[in-house]
Amino acid sequence: MPSNQKPALRWESGTGYDFFISLHVLHNPSRFALRGAWAKGVRSRLPPTERAFFEQATPLFLAALPWVHSLPDPKDGETVLDAYAQMPPNERVRRMLGLADMATEERKIVQQVAARGEWGKADRDRLLAAWQRRGHTRRTSDEAAKMLELWARAPEYGERSLEAFLAYYRVFFAEEEARIRPALAHTLQQAQARARHVPLQDLLESLSEGIRFERTPETPGLVMVPSFWISPLIILSKISPAESLFVFGGRPAEASLVPGEAVPDALYRALKALADPTRLRILRYLAEKPQTPTELACRLRLRAPTVIHHLNTLRLAGLVHVTVQQGERDKRYAARTRQVAEMYAQLRRYLKNSEDD
Repeated sequence: MPSNQKPALRWESGTGYDFFISLHVLHNPSRFALRGAWAKGVRSRLPPTERAFFEQATPLFLAALPWVHSLPDPKDGETVLDAYAQMPPNERVRRMLGLADMATEERKIVQQVAARGEWGKADRDRLLAAWQRRGHTRRTSDEAAKMLELWARAPEYGERSLEAFLAYYRVFFAEEEARIRPALAHTLQQAQARARHVPLQDLLESLSEGIRFERTPETPGLVMVPSFWISPLIILSKISPAESLFVFGGRPAEASLVPGEAVPDALYRALKALADPTRLRILRYLAEKPQTPTELACRLRLRAPTVIHHLNTLRLAGLVHVTVQQGERDKRYAARTRQVAEMYAQLRRYLKNSEDD
């Protein structure tokens, strides 16, 4: 696509996306500032066999999103389960994992493993190295092992997966789906209205809660999908040569991921992020000027991985912008001063509401 041509937007919504995203979050609660005890409590409601399957099958969850896109409307939980049940069991896992978003080297590795029906340490190390070369530095050897195990034992996992998905829908997601559906519809309407009045780069920054795209994604089309469970992060993945999926946060600022929780997630994450002197210093430095993790590490006299950990926490709290500079390895961060002011306003509203109770 020519660099001056903006991708066309197509809007879509369906709770089927959150069916899989919620599974991902429940198995990685710390990445989303979700209380681990609550996530474990939800998982414990599953029968032991299905719970064990999900622990091994975590690579399936986000990989399934392009498949959800291919389903007919309304793309809800029942649509997901009906379509999955109709698939031949020996094809389920491989269709869900897909190959479209894999680099050539990764595709070659998993295809070799699938053909052999087994994998070894050398396969794991090759896959992990391929991920790191693509910039996926946070992915672990354990994730690589789980991915290869799924490809090696795809027919077996295909048999087991349907019962696991049915159990998850029955014990948790059917009720959750009813709770989140109105919020997704409202968020979609708001995003569509905003798209009519702001440039695309500003729209993507707003919907991603702080990611500044130096250039718009190089794809002819973007399918824009709200997700209650992914907030405040995003997912950007290829679904075809002509389109990419842009999944953005669809949870209102005053809402909580935990049903019935009185403290809004956004407020909790922000206050927790600021309850650390190093992160307060980082935010103060970023309010002066945008900086990279390397620059901050020198100024703070800390190791770069430590600084990146703190920046990820601030990013999760929505308190910093992050920009990937063309031709530079380091991301550049800046303080979202307006969001800090909004956090104070949200705290005042929360305290006022508690006085009215």
